[in-house]
Formats: sequence, structure tokens, C-alpha cells
Amino acid sequence: MKFLDQAKIYVRSGNGGAGAVSFRREKFIPNGGPDGGDGGRGGDVWIEAVEGLNTLIDYRYQQHFKAGTGNHGAGRNMHGAKGEDVVLRVPVGTQVLDEDKETVLLDMDVSGKSELLLKGGNGGWGNDRFKGPVNQAPRHANPGQEGQERWVWLRLKLIADIGLAGLPNAGKSTFLAAVSAARPKIADYPFTTLTPNLGMVDLSPSERFVIADIPGLIEGASEGAGLGTRFLGHVERSASLIHLVDGTQEDVAGAYATIRRELEAYGEGLADKPEIVALNKIDALTPEAREEKAAQLKAACGRPPMLVSGVSGEGVTELLRAAWTEVRKTRGEIDDEGDEVEPFEVGWTP
Repeated sequence: MKFLDQAKIYVRSGNGGAGAVSFRREKFIPNGGPDGGDGGRGGDVWIEAVEGLNTLIDYRYQQHFKAGTGNHGAGRNMHGAKGEDVVLRVPVGTQVLDEDKETVLLDMDVSGKSELLLKGGNGGWGNDRFKGPVNQAPRHANPGQEGQERWVWLRLKLIADIGLAGLPNAGKSTFLAAVSAARPKIADYPFTTLTPNLGMVDLSPSERFVIADIPGLIEGASEGAGLGTRFLGHVERSASLIHLVDGTQEDVAGAYATIRRELEAYGEGLADKPEIVALNKIDALTPEAREEKAAQLKAACGRPPMLVSGVSGEGVTELLRAAWTEVRKTRGEIDDEGDEVEPFEVGWTP
């Protein structure tokens, strides 16, 4: 399935049905009086976050969504039926933005969450509503109220606990394939990954988290170079970042600094997230080269990097354990010192 994380759509709620002008005409009832019913309300436009979706590709082929018009009223005080609603089903993590692409209207960040996007127009009153002691035979009714319409943007931000960052060819896809059942494209050239990939990491039956492989950044990505920073939005909700640095390149410190500059330029708090720095591809390094590259990377990031290899599996479990610790901190299960946090129980209240 093709990945699509942005879509512009047109939505319109239904018009209300018109009220009826009618009079009761029956044998032996000479003064029947008005009996025009009300029109039905127009259909609403709803948006719902559902499991099982990870792309907005459905909204590439259909961009216009219109709810049904309410049925008109009829004689014998029969009210019109409500117009049919429209329900937009989107992946969890989808944001609804105004046409300016900046104002966030709704954030569908929880599975099963359902929100009213546009309300349908009210139905018009029939002439039975206007009868009274002065006007006992009203000959007018109200038309239905117009529905609402607008253009909106849907923007998907994948819900991942851990995000992978690094230059192209840093080994992110290989690492993701080694720790999860995901099967991203892997090749020995830059920009192999063109869209984000998600993988579920199972450390144990009770220790599971989602990791996201984001297409590699290059210098100047914040200004549109390469694939730009378009896909960084998918790690805004993550607990922390795993910053993979290719140990086989000459300047590992420069590679680390390049990614840090792009994260800071992007903003949205990415540069402030907890970061686990890992020197990758150590299976291709001699013991002396490992020590030298690790020392260079430590001088750049200010702490000893973890040594891993997605190919041989060396150091992978230790890295995942460190990532799991950050996930638990975000979920409030442990504090910054690693101690268990007692769940807060609300006592009985009347």
C-alpha cells in the first residue's frame, strides 16, 4: 500500500429539509387546520480514528465528501428524516488542519476517538408550528438551514514510541529489520527509505513498543535539501530518539552534528527529546577503530555512545533496553532515576 501522510479534502454538511404547508382535509371535519410537518436536519460530517490504518491514501482518490440533505416535511404532521451522515475514517495520529495548513482544528490521537467536524443544517418548521388564536390558518413554512462547508488538510503523524534518526545509509532500515518484523527496503545506496516505516519491538510479552524509521536527513534538509524535513513530524510524538551514526565513515562527529543541526532547525521540541546515541556497523570495524570512532563521537555528543551492529546483532539488546527505559519514563511508569512509580488511585467520592 502506498504511503501518504497529507491530503486536502472538501467537506460539506447537509442542508436541512424544508417545512411543509398543508391543511387537514377529511370528510366530516370541516375545520381541519394546518398539519404541515417539519423538515429533517441535514447530515453531519464526523471524523473517527480507527486502528488498522497507517496511510491517508484513500483520500488521494476521493477529495469531496458531502452529507445528505434532510427530507422535507409532509402533511399530517409528518416530519422529514435526518440526512445521512458522513464519517471520515483516518489513522490514529491524524491531525485536521485549517486551509492555511497551520491551525490545528482536531487531533485524532486516540483509537476510537470520534469528533464532529461539521454540523448539518436545521430543518425548517412546517405551518403547523405557526398556528395560533390570531393566525389559525398560516400559509407559510420555513426553508431548511444551509449546511456548512470548508476545505481542510489531513496530516498524519505516526504514533511511535521511538524514532530512528541519522544520515542516509546510517543503517536505520537494517536495524529496524533486525529488531522487529518490519521489512523495509535495504540497499547500499543513500535514500533507500523514501517513506517512514513502523516496527513493533517485542522484548518480552509485557515489554513492547513501536519504533519508526524516518528517511535520512542530510545537511540543509531544513531548507528543503534531499527529502527535506517533511517526515520528521512522525517522530514528534515519540518518547525519545535513537541517533544512529555510521561507524564506517570518516567523520562520525560531523555526521552527528549535521543531524543535530537539522533537528534544531526543524523545532517542535525534537532537539529537546531524550537521545540515545549509537555507533552503528561496528561489525565492519577493528577493535582499534571502534575505540577511536567511539572517542570521537563521545567528544561530539558529550557521553559514551552505545556500540551496535544491525547485521551481527551485537549490542542491539542493550540499545533496546535503554530505549524501553525511555518509553517507560514517558508513560509515567518510572521516574528519572529509574524507580517504579506507584499508580495513583483515586479514592471514593460521592
